[in-house]
Amino acid sequence: MPRCAAPRKEENGTSVFRECVSKRVGITTTIPVEVVFAAGWVPVDLNNLFISSADPRLLVEEAETAGYPRNVCAWIKGIYATVLRDRELRTVIAVTQGDCSNTHALMETLQLAGIHTIPFAYPFDRDYDLLKLQVEKLMGFFGVDWPEVQKVKQRLDLVRRAIRELDRLTWEENRVGGWDNHFFQVSCSDFGGDPEKFEARVRDFLARAKNSPPRKEAIRLGYIGVPPINVDIYEFLEKRGARVVYNETQRQFAMPFDTDDLVEQYRLYSYPYGIFYRLQDIQREIERRAIHGVIHYAQSFCFRQIEDLIVRHELKVPILTMEGDKPGQLDARTRIRLEAFLEMLAWK
Repeated sequence: MPRCAAPRKEENGTSVFRECVSKRVGITTTIPVEVVFAAGWVPVDLNNLFISSADPRLLVEEAETAGYPRNVCAWIKGIYATVLRDRELRTVIAVTQGDCSNTHALMETLQLAGIHTIPFAYPFDRDYDLLKLQVEKLMGFFGVDWPEVQKVKQRLDLVRRAIRELDRLTWEENRVGGWDNHFFQVSCSDFGGDPEKFEARVRDFLARAKNSPPRKEAIRLGYIGVPPINVDIYEFLEKRGARVVYNETQRQFAMPFDTDDLVEQYRLYSYPYGIFYRLQDIQREIERRAIHGVIHYAQSFCFRQIEDLIVRHELKVPILTMEGDKPGQLDARTRIRLEAFLEMLAWK
């Protein structure tokens, strides 16, 4: 594996990211990006690239035209078409355990198209040694060692602490809206490909948010499950007097943990593991953030829909299960259900 140029240094000497031209690698969900950055490559979260495209619905249709079934998750179809459109993305790290069960077939269809795929698996039981082995296999592919990876982790942790403050301003001081909370936290999967520019953007937002007046929405909501494919949900809720003060999975992407151990960091990260481990974090945050009700988002044709019965059994707050399919605005049926849910919470 060719190595990139030596790390460049900013005036303050903090930069540890290598110069590298056109070394972009797609990721199907959050992986140890410290390894990728340490090698001088640029990670690209394919979910973010898909959903922020000019016409994500068209990407889904392109995958269906290529042969993907209609009853397959739109995220998978969108990722497939996104990769094929981007001629600079010739390598993809696919999470084969701990994310979507359709990723295996996604890898195979990408391989058919000439894309090099690298598997990464989160052990179901959060076994430390197995997870460390996966990280080290990734390090072997990119040709980096632990000191290089650890140096990048220390740098990224500074950005993550800033994101943690943004999250605190959301639920404790009520100065940040649900969309901004979602956007900045979900972006921590790849830091926009440039952690330094991303950090500058975060700190600029924080400076403005700290001086903004507290928001007035009376109903405090938790949002759990994968990030929404209908991103207008946050604006819709806030126009009706409710605000999401807890984005479960997005917050996990930002790694809200204090640990110097990179393996332990990704062991604490709850998203790729079982629902009961995730519920520990969810229940803790519902209480800490004084949440009135929870929206459980389930993507159409996703195995995680089955977990809704466990969520309803374990959580003791009102829950609305919301199903999304293709990207775009909320449909009329979902809007009516959300409005009824908010009316019920307001009455209580």
